[in-house]
Amino acid sequence: MKKATFILLALSLFTFGWISHILYDDIKEFFREKTLNKIKKGGVLNVVLLNSASTYYIGSDGPKGFEYDLLDAYAKHLGVKLNITTANTIKEAIELSKNPDIHITSAALSKTKEREKTFNFGPSYFEAQEQVICNRKMLSDGRFPTNVDDLSGLKIVVGEDTSHSETIEQLKAEGVDINATYASEYSTEELIAQVDSNEIDCTIVDSNIYALNQRYFQNIALAFDISSRAQQAWVLTPDSQMLKEDMYSWLNSFNQSGEMARLKDHYYSYVVFFDYYDTVMFNKRIDTVLPQYKKYFKEASLKYDIPFSVLAALSYQESHWSSNAISNTGVKGLMMLTQSTADHHGVKNRVDPKQSIFGGAKHLDLMIKSVPSEVVGEDRLKFALAAYNIGLGHIFDAQKLAQQIGLNQNSWTDLKTVLPLLSQKKHYKTLKHGYARGGEAVRYVDAIYDYMSILQKSEGV
Repeated sequence: MKKATFILLALSLFTFGWISHILYDDIKEFFREKTLNKIKKGGVLNVVLLNSASTYYIGSDGPKGFEYDLLDAYAKHLGVKLNITTANTIKEAIELSKNPDIHITSAALSKTKEREKTFNFGPSYFEAQEQVICNRKMLSDGRFPTNVDDLSGLKIVVGEDTSHSETIEQLKAEGVDINATYASEYSTEELIAQVDSNEIDCTIVDSNIYALNQRYFQNIALAFDISSRAQQAWVLTPDSQMLKEDMYSWLNSFNQSGEMARLKDHYYSYVVFFDYYDTVMFNKRIDTVLPQYKKYFKEASLKYDIPFSVLAALSYQESHWSSNAISNTGVKGLMMLTQSTADHHGVKNRVDPKQSIFGGAKHLDLMIKSVPSEVVGEDRLKFALAAYNIGLGHIFDAQKLAQQIGLNQNSWTDLKTVLPLLSQKKHYKTLKHGYARGGEAVRYVDAIYDYMSILQKSEGV
């Protein structure tokens, strides 16, 4: 009897354990799927986005920002609406991420050992390193730092609860003498502005943020890299394993399709053009020279439906806003028109500011309309600007060459790889229009986008 009771008890315990295991797996699977299912069923992806140049801001034609565009693309992949809650500082973004209704927090957050103990990070989508930036005037008084030991005695402020404050604490633990203040009330861009105005000596920012902001602040300069490169990733809500797995899969496809390269090209490619002295002069001419011609740029913008910043930036790249400019090849005026282009568009006097601006705008409009219909979005403008520089025939040649070597002939990201090849004999001898300074056309477009960015900032758009 005792033996039968023992067997029955053992079977009961086994059955209970087996059922519990199944239920546990079911419950665990339910929580794994809960967040992704909730997003899809609700039709909304709730995100926190840092309000900054590198992440999310409202431009003249709507929302912009590298991370905004990336999240918008992911929301479209899920077939849901993107619902944005903005944060002004990294600390505020981290606080908002604790809201149970928030699915993703995006604030250019670097994966650090300390953060990974606390946060559920998704896949990495960008790589950056921390950089010390200081006021440029410190170069002349011999205080400009070149390494961590030189930071002693300097007034340094970084954001509170950021990877930068973690770096400072780590250096202090290693015995480095750094007098740094942690501020919760300032965004990274505000700290950069304080360096620019000499309110503080230095701050620490991520390399991508410095790259985007150096053209807007003429008194800042890179001192040195203070960390190795780190991965940036979104913070996900807990219990979101299936969401994370879906993001990994989508991001892999987004990379392989070339869309990630296109997005990085849009926001970061032209920053390599930055030249301090040229940018200082450009900002001065925005105040002293541009007002003479702004009316004509605005009128031409309305007539040809081309943004003012595009026309003004194109003109600056061509002539530095000198109405009497003339090159050794005979092109003249604010928009540097050839005689044949001027004749084609009815421009009687190439050095007349209004005629030159309207003639240049009309020619750019023609280039935009002549770009093959397969080229879409912003790439149409980039193709057209390159055509303004070297001629539409060479753009067609570059497209043909791109196709021959297995690249996408309708993508600017791929075409800018091909254009420099037009100056190589082995390539141009096989093409209809022959030799061209294709590499110059790439730099030309990057420069115009650099000027456009500064103009849009100065115009508050």
